[in-house]
Amino acid sequence: MSLQPTKYSPLPLGSIRPLGWLARQLRIQADGISGHLDEFWPDVQESAWFGGQAEGWERAPYWLDGLIPLAYTLDDPALKAKAQRYVGYILDHQDEDGWLGPGVPAGYDLWAVLLIGKVLVQYHQAAGDERALRALEANLRNLDRQIDLHPLFNWGSFRWFEGLIAIYYLYERSGEDWLLELAVKLHAQGFHWAEFFRRWPFTRATPQFRWNYMSHVVNNAMAVKAQGLWWRLSGAEADYRAAYDIYEKLDRYHGMVTGMFTGDECLAGKRPTQGSELCAVVEYAYSLEWLISIYGDPAFADRLEQVIFNALPATFSPDMWAHQYDQQVNQVECNLRPRPWVANGPESNLFGVEPNYGCCTANLSQGWPKFAAHLWMRSADGGLAAAAYAPSSVEVEIDGAPVRVTLETEYPFREELRFSVALPEGETRRFPLWLRIPAWAGGARLEIGGEALTPSAGQFYRLERAWQGQSRFSLRLPMRPELAPGFNGAAALRRGPLVFALAPGEDWRRINAENPQRALPHADWEVYPTTPWNYALLLNPAGLENQVRFIERPLGDVPFSPQGAPLEARVMGRRLPGWGMDGGNAADVPAGPQRSPEPLEELRLIPYGCTNLRITEFPLLAD
Repeated sequence: MSLQPTKYSPLPLGSIRPLGWLARQLRIQADGISGHLDEFWPDVQESAWFGGQAEGWERAPYWLDGLIPLAYTLDDPALKAKAQRYVGYILDHQDEDGWLGPGVPAGYDLWAVLLIGKVLVQYHQAAGDERALRALEANLRNLDRQIDLHPLFNWGSFRWFEGLIAIYYLYERSGEDWLLELAVKLHAQGFHWAEFFRRWPFTRATPQFRWNYMSHVVNNAMAVKAQGLWWRLSGAEADYRAAYDIYEKLDRYHGMVTGMFTGDECLAGKRPTQGSELCAVVEYAYSLEWLISIYGDPAFADRLEQVIFNALPATFSPDMWAHQYDQQVNQVECNLRPRPWVANGPESNLFGVEPNYGCCTANLSQGWPKFAAHLWMRSADGGLAAAAYAPSSVEVEIDGAPVRVTLETEYPFREELRFSVALPEGETRRFPLWLRIPAWAGGARLEIGGEALTPSAGQFYRLERAWQGQSRFSLRLPMRPELAPGFNGAAALRRGPLVFALAPGEDWRRINAENPQRALPHADWEVYPTTPWNYALLLNPAGLENQVRFIERPLGDVPFSPQGAPLEARVMGRRLPGWGMDGGNAADVPAGPQRSPEPLEELRLIPYGCTNLRITEFPLLAD
């Protein structure tokens, strides 16, 4: 047995440094709940993983799974010290038989064992601590023995493929066959997602209160990468294609304009008032990062940016001290009023510390730092691939010479990307840069050395040169407005990777203030609108560029906020007095072209990721 090669290979954690707005966003996260969760939240502060008496299953590993890439991507001494202290405790307390963490195998859902493997991989990459690699090997050997006696069940069974990440990492360093045999064993004991999706029953919302593992939204977000990972071992064409089948069906039947699919615990259909769980957002992004690596398909990278730039920031307060369990594409108030979720409770779209359930509190940290860590990847031909775009620099060694590539940009709020490639004086190296040209970027223009090139959209464009000294070039990705179809004949405005939404005024009201664990700044909030939201837009897909006016604003310290939005779209619309509330939700968008006696108004739409309250899917006006 052997592993199929990937098209692109992720770089070791710490190779990529965020710049510009991305560095500021990661700093906001570090100064918010992610960097301080262990100081006040009992399930991490007193976790059994760290010698305490609180939860000893997934929550501490979830937090470390985001803290480690955050700490080492920012190169933050305080956060790195935390990571070293907590991982060090886990390593120091490994059992002699290799078992890591609290609990005993007989009654312990082994999902947490698969999860801690991902943590150790990142820690070994970033910290260079060989103890992590030894502990990982001993833990996997223990797992190999344990599942003969105590096979995977529940979460471990449905997330078996997450274990392949650590198994492959170790195999690529040792070449030992028992690791691939363990992978086969996990596959045999795990849920077969590809077969299930061939006869997939969830072509509409899961019936209310019918919770199950198969339609659980986070399981599905993780499973998008399952068959790609497994194909690396099986080599079977059916496994290779199955990843596309899972991806496409989730999008077709449950997809939202943000790039996410709904799931207010379980898959919830196409209504823009159904929820998308934060855990699903960060796990789907991570799955897409793996699919980019394995397949090299730019469509997965286009989708990754759509999720990261829209769904991810929208589910946090701008200071990242509070988050939602469920976000809604049409979300006009956030409070304790009951909503028709499939299986979640009324707290699910509060902004808070632990709304509805604590899994997202533990797991929310991985979204931004893992995105930063996957912006650049190695290509199989000895070059570098720009998998996704954000201001950053990357340092690698190519044929013995250090190479630094820097991207200065305000993308996705602007069209221009400015690159520089630097080698030491006197050094020349020939290698390719693979530049992703998004599918929406028709007419892209690449300027280098006085030459203008026009790469086609929807591909990785190969730019090969004998690079020496410092070389500069620019890439412009034209962003044109388009209307995306929504539920019940609604439409949403997109431009490049960004979705635009109407953001009503906000009234934040603190709740649960009597709870000592909800002291400021880690408090819980309801949010109510203070201005109207029920508008229909006067837009026609034909000639849309002449109907929407985009205004650029300075990129400030908190770009993902209503006040700091660096870009806005001005459109015309009329209020629809008959479009009102349905319980705690905006009612369904009125079907068909609408007429209204209300005066025509110029409306300000901002990027979805900058909003807390929003209308994103609008009815259109007949006139």
